[in-house]
Amino acid sequence: MRLTPRSFLWRTILMILIPLVIAQVIVANAFFGNHWSRVHSTLARTLASEITTMMDFIDQGKSDALQDFAKNIGINVSINQKLNRPKHNDNDAHETGPLAKELQNKLNRPASIYMDKGKRLLFVDVPTKNNEIATFGSSLQRVYSTSTEVFIIWLIGSILIVSILIAPFIILHTRSIRRIARAANRFGRGLDAPGFEPTGSKEIREAAASMITMKERLDRYNRTRTDMLNAVSHDLKAPLTRMRLAIETNSADNKTLIQDIDRMTEMVNGYLAFARGETPEIEQATELPPMLTRIARDAAGNKKIITDFPDSPAQFYARPMALARAFTNIIENAARYAKKQIKITETDSADSVEILIEDDGIGIPDDRKKDALRPFVRLDDARRADTGGTGLGLSIAQTAIENHGGQLFLEDSELGGLKVRIVLPI
Repeated sequence: MRLTPRSFLWRTILMILIPLVIAQVIVANAFFGNHWSRVHSTLARTLASEITTMMDFIDQGKSDALQDFAKNIGINVSINQKLNRPKHNDNDAHETGPLAKELQNKLNRPASIYMDKGKRLLFVDVPTKNNEIATFGSSLQRVYSTSTEVFIIWLIGSILIVSILIAPFIILHTRSIRRIARAANRFGRGLDAPGFEPTGSKEIREAAASMITMKERLDRYNRTRTDMLNAVSHDLKAPLTRMRLAIETNSADNKTLIQDIDRMTEMVNGYLAFARGETPEIEQATELPPMLTRIARDAAGNKKIITDFPDSPAQFYARPMALARAFTNIIENAARYAKKQIKITETDSADSVEILIEDDGIGIPDDRKKDALRPFVRLDDARRADTGGTGLGLSIAQTAIENHGGQLFLEDSELGGLKVRIVLPI
C-alpha cells in the first residue's frame, strides 16, 4: 500500500500542510491547553464561591441579602420543594467538571449540575437545610469559555485558507514542470516544441532555458555532422575521380597524384581533429595566460605578439587539452591572416573570463561571420585563398568552448582584422 502520493502537486501540498497542522496542534496543546485550563478553573472557583455565599444566606434566612447579591452577580435563584430533573446530571461533563469539584470542596452537601447546551444555560441544584432545593441558574459561559470551539474552528479554517491560497501557486508550479517534461519528450524524439518558453519560478525558468540551450546545441551538432559529411564526400569525390581517370588513361602524374593525396589526407586529419575535440578529459585547475603565451609563441613566432593579462589571472576548472586545442586553432587562424601583429587580452570578472584574440588582417564581413563557424566552410573571398586549411578550425574551437559552458563571438577588431571574443564561466 502506497502512503505517499505520486504527483508533485499533492506531495507539495502535504509537505506544507502536515508541518502546519502539527505546529498548530503543538501550540494548541502546549499553550492554549494550559491557558484554557487555568481560565476554566478560575471561572469555576468564582461561581462556586458565589453559590456557597448564597447558600449561607439561604441557611441563615437572609432572603433580602440573597436577592440583592444574586441580582448583582447576574444569577437567578429559586427555592423549590421538588424538581423534575433527570437522574443523570452533568457533574462529570468536560464543561462543568471543574465547577463540580469546587462545589464539592466548598459545600457540605451534594450539588447536581445540569446543562442546556442549546440555550447555553447552566443550572445548579443544591439541597437546603429545610429539605428544599435551591436552584441557581446562569449562563454556561460563567464556567466554560466558548473560545475553545472558536479556536478550533479558526485552527481548521486557517488550514483551509492556507490551502486555498497556496493551491494556485503550486498548480502553476507543477504546470511549468509538466510543460518542461512535454517539451523534453518532444526534443528527445527530434521534434520541436512550438510556443515553449521558460515560465514559473527562477529555478524552473533556468532549467527550461538550459534545456532550450541543450536543444540548440544538439541541433547544431546534427547540422555540423551533416555539413561535415557533405563536405567530406564532396571534397573527396573530386580528387578520387581525377586519380581514377588519370590511372585509367595512363596519364597519371606523380606530382598531381601526391597533391590530391595530400588534400585528402588534410581532409581526413581535419575530421579526426574535429572528433578528438569531443574526447572525454578530466577537469583540472587552469590558468589561461601561460597556455595562451605558449600557443602564440609556437603558432605566430614570425608575427608581433601583444599580450594584456591580469597580474593575478583567474583560476578555474576546465579540460586543458580541449581548451588548448581550441585556442590553438583560433591563434593559428589569426597568425595565418595577420599582417604584422596579434593581440591577446584577458579580462576577469567575478563569474567569467573573457579572452580577446585580434589580428590586423582584412577581417570577415558581418554577413559571413556566421558561416565562418560552420565546418568545412572557407571564406576565400574574405581571406586569402592560398592559405590552405579545411575550414574546421573555428568550428572545432566553438565546440570546445561551448562544451565548457562558454560562448565564442566573431567581431571586428580595432586593429583592422578579426576579433575572436571568448567568454568562459568560472
